[in-house]
Amino acid sequence: MGEVSMSSLRSYDLADFPIPTGREEVWRFAPRKALKPLLEDVGSDGHLEWETTLAGLELRAIDADEARARAASAPVDRISALAAAHSGQAMLLEVPADTNHPEPLLIDLRGTGREPVVWGQLLIEVGRGAKATVVVRHTGTAQYAGNISVVVHDGGSCEFVSIQNWSDDSVHAGHIATRVGRDARLRSVVVTLGGEAVRLVQTVDYSGPGGDVDVRGLYFADAGQRFEHRSFVDHAQPHCRSNVVFKGALQGEGARSVWVGDVLIQPTAVGTQTYEINRNLLLDDGARADSVPNLEILTGDVVGAGHASTTGRFDEEQVFYLRSRGITEQEARRLVVLGFFADVLDGIDVPMIRSELMRAVEAELGYVHEAEH
Repeated sequence: MGEVSMSSLRSYDLADFPIPTGREEVWRFAPRKALKPLLEDVGSDGHLEWETTLAGLELRAIDADEARARAASAPVDRISALAAAHSGQAMLLEVPADTNHPEPLLIDLRGTGREPVVWGQLLIEVGRGAKATVVVRHTGTAQYAGNISVVVHDGGSCEFVSIQNWSDDSVHAGHIATRVGRDARLRSVVVTLGGEAVRLVQTVDYSGPGGDVDVRGLYFADAGQRFEHRSFVDHAQPHCRSNVVFKGALQGEGARSVWVGDVLIQPTAVGTQTYEINRNLLLDDGARADSVPNLEILTGDVVGAGHASTTGRFDEEQVFYLRSRGITEQEARRLVVLGFFADVLDGIDVPMIRSELMRAVEAELGYVHEAEH
């Protein structure tokens, strides 16, 4: 077990988050050159284009004070604090208590240019006993610092999917703050496929016993792309569960991924069950993946706790086996990579989104085949 590396500091005060030097543990992997515009304390009138399909629900603007009161967590770093300070307001999606929304609620955010920097906040609140699936998609070109808050009240259930499929010159960083109430359930899936640099920090908090959180992630980095995902699960309530699974594939010179997973089981969190795992698949020699799982247990009364991490080369034996059965090399590689991502993709209950992501992964693999042939 390693010492939990993520700072427990959460604050709206920018003074608590000076400009990083790169020597700090939480910034040592970050592509600070690409992120520089998002670290500067400068306001902006930039915005993303929004399109929604919300099945009768409304997305409404709230002021900064209400956003602070309703958010799952205060900011965790300089970029998220700047996003809260400079966005001016937040957009709120409320799912009323005891309602069921079987169709996905879609929010599409599209960037229209690198300049100026865009600051943003989105709050999603699932009422007591309610059930909903919310999908947020990021596309286009932007330098974007955005916070997303997901609160699931007592007995509620939410599947939340965040997709980063930016153009190759985009930069995106922010905080995905999640909190579940008593006997509430959250499944979160974070998918990063596009952008020059993406850095997302996800926090998980419990506001009552019996909470169940499943955090999954999928990333595919090409040449020159740098993706960083951090998760911090803070078990402070008894008899809660968390499961964290992140999987990444990398190809091309300079492709880089970072995953840091932190789980803290506090003395009050008796009966906790938690596990976190990160797997990385290197498709060629030019890519690099850093993986740092951390687990800190402060009580002896846990149901189970563990973590694992592996990074390995593409398994040519699997390709050989499939080719020996008459499958082409291109199709064999596709099957191996999709199989690698299967448990993350299968965890998305929205067939349309699952199919969209499978096509996106196949498009990433198509780049390899074109380059090789």
